[in-house]
Amino acid sequence: MAKKAVKSSKSGNNNKLSTRNFIVGMVLLFLGGFIAASIIAFIFTGGADRSIFDLSFFELVSNSDLVVVNPLGKFGAWIADMLVTNGIGIFSLAVPAVLIALAFNLFGVNKFSFRCFVWRCFLLVVWGSVVLGFLFFGLSDRFYPLIGGAHGYFVAKWLMSSFGVVGTFMLLALLLLIYLSLTVSSFQTRIVAFVERVSNNRIHLPKISIDPEENPADELTDDEMEDEQPQDVEIEDDIEVVDDSETMTIVRPEGEIDNTEKPVNQLVPSNNIETSGTFTITETVSDEGDGTNRGSLDTPYDPTLELSQYKYPTLDLLTDYQTDRDDVSETELYENKNKIEQTLNNFSIRIQSIKATVGPTVTLYEIVPAPGVRISKIQSLENDIALNLSALGIRIIAPIPGKGTIGIEVPNSKPQIVSMYSVIKSNKFQQSTYELPVALGKTISNETFVIDLAKTPHLLVAGATGQGKSVGLNAIITSLLYKKHPSQVKLVMVDPKMVEFSVYRKLEKHFLAKMPNEDDAIITDVEKVKSTLNSLTIEMDDRYALLQKVDLRNIKEYNKKFINRQLNPEHGHRFLPYIVVVIDEFADLIMMAGKEVETPIARIAQKARAVGIHMILATQRPSTNIITGVIKANFPSRIAFKVSSMVDSRTILDSSGAQHLIGRGDMLVSMDSATTRVQCAFVDTDEVIRINDYISAQQGYFSAYELPESSAATGDEGFDPQADVGKLDSLFKEVAMMVVSTQAGSTSNIQRRFSLGYNRAGKLMDQLERFGIVGPAEGSKPRSVLVQTEMDLERIFAGLGI
Repeated sequence: MAKKAVKSSKSGNNNKLSTRNFIVGMVLLFLGGFIAASIIAFIFTGGADRSIFDLSFFELVSNSDLVVVNPLGKFGAWIADMLVTNGIGIFSLAVPAVLIALAFNLFGVNKFSFRCFVWRCFLLVVWGSVVLGFLFFGLSDRFYPLIGGAHGYFVAKWLMSSFGVVGTFMLLALLLLIYLSLTVSSFQTRIVAFVERVSNNRIHLPKISIDPEENPADELTDDEMEDEQPQDVEIEDDIEVVDDSETMTIVRPEGEIDNTEKPVNQLVPSNNIETSGTFTITETVSDEGDGTNRGSLDTPYDPTLELSQYKYPTLDLLTDYQTDRDDVSETELYENKNKIEQTLNNFSIRIQSIKATVGPTVTLYEIVPAPGVRISKIQSLENDIALNLSALGIRIIAPIPGKGTIGIEVPNSKPQIVSMYSVIKSNKFQQSTYELPVALGKTISNETFVIDLAKTPHLLVAGATGQGKSVGLNAIITSLLYKKHPSQVKLVMVDPKMVEFSVYRKLEKHFLAKMPNEDDAIITDVEKVKSTLNSLTIEMDDRYALLQKVDLRNIKEYNKKFINRQLNPEHGHRFLPYIVVVIDEFADLIMMAGKEVETPIARIAQKARAVGIHMILATQRPSTNIITGVIKANFPSRIAFKVSSMVDSRTILDSSGAQHLIGRGDMLVSMDSATTRVQCAFVDTDEVIRINDYISAQQGYFSAYELPESSAATGDEGFDPQADVGKLDSLFKEVAMMVVSTQAGSTSNIQRRFSLGYNRAGKLMDQLERFGIVGPAEGSKPRSVLVQTEMDLERIFAGLGI
């Protein structure tokens, strides 16, 4: 009886333990499933809930009015954001996996060493997150939360900056080998055995047969058969599939060739075929008929080669104003929310919910009206809501495009400064793959607003005096300077006020373009503006002629083909940089020149997009006699700063709203039939000067990018050789001697001999023609050399005094 009592007591203790394990296991199973579902839902809906992640956990829990898209609610959205975005990306699914595995272990379903499982899973997750961050580092910042997370992204970024790309790859591979040696028991043994076989020359490659039906042994001699026969067994041992409980490893002898992965003409000789000397395959391609030059050089053409030492501006040249940031208080948010609700209730308008999104200068309150409420009724209360809020001016968006809500934009009591430093530093701009990326500022949801000027394709900027128009132009130009090489983009600056763009004069030999024989690259005279615009139309037509020759449709396809050396420079082809024309105070030009300015601008705006010429017009007088129907029709993308009346807003945007902006860089950007409110990035004059000094201190081109002479600028004013000697290229004498000695007048020949870009080589060829050393261009044929001997050339040099 005593033994039975003891046994019964022991059984009772086991029952208590099993119950506890069951309860804990169920809790863990619930948590694992909840977190897994939250993460999976976040991958598809996380972007819609980004606005709540800036709130503290207490604010998130206490505010019952917050609405999230994630089906697991605020807790699910918050946990998923912490694990995925701020954690380890996709590998965060390992967290619920560990919880579920522990639950099954407590249930007794799966017996294994849980501690061993956890630390193996931990090492694999940490390593895998960094690998994904490394492999997908080039993607924009909106993708990295879904792959490696913040951990993988920033650790990979630090590793690449410390060890380089190749070093990081080698380090990650080493960590993988260490992990396998710690987790796979037979891994070390197999590696050591493999190395021993290699060192002892015990591995022989099997005979490769191109025809699968042939017998490899039929091609061997009797002696080879005797040597090969014993090795067959050894090779079979080496090529084996090892399947244990943890991993499957395929071990192959070193040097084995998989015949199914290589074309027949790329098979390398096997070890039993003796070769001597160097085996070279030379392919000769004819250069006749298609205007291409595939066989001249194997390496792609590099447009940055002439300024290969150029360094992009650094972030320390900009000022970070975020140190004095004042966030909108929770009290202000709740007061505005209650005032909006009270105003709507006074007019018998019921709402279901209201959500606040805090921006740098404006807070967006999204309202979901009750069924049966007319939108027009809320729109008519704009002034009443502004009165109750004591705001400078509010803007109602009814409805918000893509959402079933009505937006009320209310200015913050303490607006923040959006620095150029913050938008240039952002991942969205740094990792942008746009052709001409421009960071304008930040939206209401505090996201960096980046556009592609190449797709805009032309931009109209208007606003009243002192509302941020000039700062906006500087932000556009600064974005291009930070992202593009001088060989990739050129700027044509028109400044009737003569003071706005004068700070960019130092960039003449790097980024500016001008007409030949012009002293100043910043155009201030109206007559020179006419000539420059006509010159741009000629440049546009010339570029279209180049595209027509090779049946291409846009500059991107053309430059890609030229870089791959599929276009022959001897046929007139050249690398085409983007040209961005920035015109300030367009109203002054219209008043002084009228149609003479408007007509070429309209021509460029209608046609120049495909050939890489883009225009930005800015004016502080957005009236209908300045922004005419022709201009509006050809400038679909527009930026409106604060204006004085609704009429001016409609002139710019074809809609009202710009009259309600608060000024100081607050703007509406209309693109692709959508209007976005953006706080323009602030870039001070001192910052612009520092950037220009940094660039101008580096080596530049021989001169500014030359535009073709227009009919207004051409005219036989007489040729004075002595007056042009001071403008000769520093390599003029050497190039002239090479051309005369080889009797070959070819621009591409000058490029290859002196490692120059096409633009500089073309200018040298023009100078040779001007001084009578070579003849005029004859289409695709090389120019004729008019000077036959070096003695004749020396006489020319002596006459020029060089």
